[in-house]
Amino acid sequence: MTLPKVKRILYTTSLGPHTRPVYRHALEQARQHQAEVIMLHVINPVGELGEALIKQYLPDELVKKVHDEGVSRVLAQMKTRVQGFFEEELSHLTVPVGVVVTPMVVDGLHDEAILRVAEREKVDLIVMGTEHKFGLHGHSQTTQQVIRRSRVPVLVVPTGREHSHSEPLV
Repeated sequence: MTLPKVKRILYTTSLGPHTRPVYRHALEQARQHQAEVIMLHVINPVGELGEALIKQYLPDELVKKVHDEGVSRVLAQMKTRVQGFFEEELSHLTVPVGVVVTPMVVDGLHDEAILRVAEREKVDLIVMGTEHKFGLHGHSQTTQQVIRRSRVPVLVVPTGREHSHSEPLV
């Protein structure tokens, strides 16, 4: 019997509030397994009506330019958050964590995009958060779909105001 090897971890983030606990779990798993982390943010698709309106009034080159600039801004924001996390929380450690974090932005439906990236990047573990809303104790639709359809283990971390203690974003 061999133990599972974890070399690549997909950490999904909404870039919203209360995401730091999820990031901590992803980094700890990466540290324990000497794995790299892919930090994924999924952008919602525009939708058919929005896409039709955009194509009718804007040239394709401008649409591509705006899209690419938006993705670049999100990637820069992600890199800033990663750097801030390392400076704020990990700088006091006597032994460096040594985890490589690669930010990635894709567009599409969240569950499909997460599973597509997991397969394409050959990850061994997905780490994602789920917020309990309106007093419900079930996982979000995205989380449920990823758990149901994933070919690799999924670590789900509870998020939300009651779990974060007003921490900064990552």
